[in-house]
Amino acid sequence: MGIVDDQRIIVLGTTAVINDQPRLHVVAVGSTVSELLALQQCVDVVLLDLTLRDGSSISQNVADLAHAGARVLAFMSDESAGLLRLASRAGAIGQVWKFADPREIAATIRTAARRRAVDDGADAASAEGGDGSDAADARVELTTRETEVLALYAAGLTAEAVARRLSIARATVLDHVRRVRRKYAAAGRPARTKVDLFKRAIEDGVVDSDD
Repeated sequence: MGIVDDQRIIVLGTTAVINDQPRLHVVAVGSTVSELLALQQCVDVVLLDLTLRDGSSISQNVADLAHAGARVLAFMSDESAGLLRLASRAGAIGQVWKFADPREIAATIRTAARRRAVDDGADAASAEGGDGSDAADARVELTTRETEVLALYAAGLTAEAVARRLSIARATVLDHVRRVRRKYAAAGRPARTKVDLFKRAIEDGVVDSDD
């Protein structure tokens, strides 16, 4: 797998974390997408920082990596949370929070390597039905707590971070996420992945598209 990030300390730390996980190994890193691709290493998954300072666009970076055969995970930090929508539109299949638990990072990468859409631990299978369209005409009635969880979770926080923010258990967060997914699926607006949840949250005004 590969990492594209122009903060050396982040690259070194993340590489060490990933290489310490069973059956995972970073074989290529770059401060830009072009630098990583120039190494001509075969990478199945790439963590892509969304705030590179080389003037490149998120859409082009994702497209270039996808063209090279890599599945792209947005490499998220506080300042990049609002850019997730651009990355998902361009083809990123999920996200990794830079300071997430190492086991969570490893699980997300393994999921991406299996060519599956990435979700942060919640049961995507609960979102049954629908054809994946982005129709936003069917409103979904969420409880106050479900709305709070959706706003934080869909905007980029991990389940653990949401749990800490709301002073509830991680299992409770994931339970709320499953309920939200079921409601969207029942309304014909499935949200099988975290990126889908982000789109639904924007459509329903739970998350500001400019955040």
